[in-house]
Amino acid sequence: MRINYAAVAASALAYWLLGGLWYSPLLFARPFVALMRYTPEQVAAIQAAGEGRQLFVALLISLLLAYVLAHFVRFTGAETVRAGLLAGFWLWLGFVATTNLETVLFESRPLGLYLINNGYHLVGLLGMGALLAVWRRDAPVPVYQT
Repeated sequence: MRINYAAVAASALAYWLLGGLWYSPLLFARPFVALMRYTPEQVAAIQAAGEGRQLFVALLISLLLAYVLAHFVRFTGAETVRAGLLAGFWLWLGFVATTNLETVLFESRPLGLYLINNGYHLVGLLGMGALLAVWRRDAPVPVYQT
């Protein structure tokens, strides 16, 4: 099974950048901070400490997620945008939405926080699945010809 590493890197970077936009003041920063019940002092402390290490780890996690999704896309034979979207959706539904819902149930987290966080993962996995499905390397050379 061949993996297109350029597509993996590009989709991981796109997913990571989507996270930056998703949790920015342009989209969900304010409701996220409110649902996390951060005080202004906590927000200031987080901003003062910087998030360099967390951002680097998030990029590594995005790379791992893209790599695993690339295997799933290849395993399912997804080669169209629709098939890639479906691959991303089913992975999200089966492994992300379900397992993260337990944090709402057992950790008494707000449902709104679940929706913000898992909305990001849904949009990201849909995009990565579509990209990984349609980004083709050069046509493979057959091992032998008859």
